[in-house]
Amino acid sequence: MQHNTYIYIFIMVFVCFLIRARPMLLIQKPIENRFLRSFLYYVPYVTLAVMTFPAIVEATRSPIAGALALFTGVILAWRGADLFKVAVACCLVVLVSEALLLA
Repeated sequence: MQHNTYIYIFIMVFVCFLIRARPMLLIQKPIENRFLRSFLYYVPYVTLAVMTFPAIVEATRSPIAGALALFTGVILAWRGADLFKVAVACCLVVLVSEALLLA
């Protein structure tokens, strides 16, 4: 059976276009519902968190080291540390905790 790759690509492009264009075509006026507006405001943050947090924990050899680094990063960011300091501290926590846990 011969498959035409271009047909599959066209179908994918068409479906992706429909998913992105449908809200613009159907919703013409501003959304006034406070609940829906607040829900849509937080969707990007939740999506990023859902993709990032499991990756942080599973990126190390030991999930405990990843969880400790995540906890350290959240605490430092909460206290106002900049991104570089948070990243360096998390890397050090992973390095030390994996050396202690897997030694």
